[in-house]
Amino acid sequence: METTEKEFRNYTHVDIKAAVREHYKKMRMYQTYDYVQKMKAKYLTFDKPMSLWDAMEKLNTLIDVSDPDLDLPNIQHLIQSAEALRADNRPDWMQLVGLIHDLGKVMYLFGSDEDGTSQAEQWGLVGDVFVVGAKLPDTCVYSEFNELSPDMKDPRYNTELGIYESGCGLDNLQLAWGHDEYFYQVLKNHPTNTIPEAGMAMVRYHSFYPWHNGGSYSQFEGPKDAQYKEWILDFNKYDLYTKSPKIYDLEDMKAYYLPIAEKYLGKGPINW
Repeated sequence: METTEKEFRNYTHVDIKAAVREHYKKMRMYQTYDYVQKMKAKYLTFDKPMSLWDAMEKLNTLIDVSDPDLDLPNIQHLIQSAEALRADNRPDWMQLVGLIHDLGKVMYLFGSDEDGTSQAEQWGLVGDVFVVGAKLPDTCVYSEFNELSPDMKDPRYNTELGIYESGCGLDNLQLAWGHDEYFYQVLKNHPTNTIPEAGMAMVRYHSFYPWHNGGSYSQFEGPKDAQYKEWILDFNKYDLYTKSPKIYDLEDMKAYYLPIAEKYLGKGPINW
């Protein structure tokens, strides 16, 4: 039976684990503007070489606590996304993005409970992101937690524009820290990366639901952002609506996907 769109991302269902709600509460409490700057300084050091395939294997042991739709190791979701793109004959670079878009979650390997970047505490690793440094919109998941943010009591940050200028563009915003921005920066730093701009936007903004799905933050949109939204909504059909209980063997995928990865990322390790 085909799963309908409304059955995904249902955060109000009675069966949703309390852990999901608690996760988003912590995100709102701890993901401040200052926190994000500290995480960028701490984690964007690019001094931990690891091959792409090794990083994928590491996600075999991570279950995303923020996801109400799937209780499988994250690698299964990535393969499901990639295989759906492959079945639709989408470009090979887009299939690769489907396969790797969540790889920033390997941050848990060197993260900490205190930072929210560990297996046990994931509020700095996964979940829908929002802008820090500006007023939180009611399109955030569990928006009742917005008032718990220390930044919403700070006059620098609690207005519609906050520290930003109207029309400054998404690329000039500071988003809540997590796997999207982390992996985007890792790929941007990788000298042999030739993933097209559309793929890089998909990596960076796929969890920015209050914007691309909720319609918030239009005050910041610049000339590029309509195109970004088109790309991301296209990609998210495969990110979101391909989730299923089907289990894949990562090794079985290697013969097809590794040559594509080497085409766009080269054969050497990536510095995480």
